[in-house]
Amino acid sequence: MTAAVWSNRLAIFSLNGLLFLCLAWELWLAPIHPGGSTLFLKALPLLFPFFGILHGKRYTHQWTSMLTLAYLTEGIVRATAETGTSQTLAVAEALLAFLLFVSCVAYARTTAPSKLAKSAD
Repeated sequence: MTAAVWSNRLAIFSLNGLLFLCLAWELWLAPIHPGGSTLFLKALPLLFPFFGILHGKRYTHQWTSMLTLAYLTEGIVRATAETGTSQTLAVAEALLAFLLFVSCVAYARTTAPSKLAKSAD
């Protein structure tokens, strides 16, 4: 399999993981308020690139890499500011966001039109 296929599969895995982690964290695992909080709405922006990532759209990978930086920042900030379960979940969020960022950038680079033209020569 090519690097593009691997990076797309990693992007799909990390996007799904980040989506489910955001929902589970704020609804059941360690919500800010008992019984869940409306902070679970932070998972909604992750639904926009979902089908584009699944179908391997290069442009979706490009802008998703920028969207992911917000989740990476939140994970780092909450990992340093919170304790207990929330801190562990924040580290997991930062790792998944980092994986999503790296895989989206890798996919965009390996599917660049200039790279594809060189490989056809």
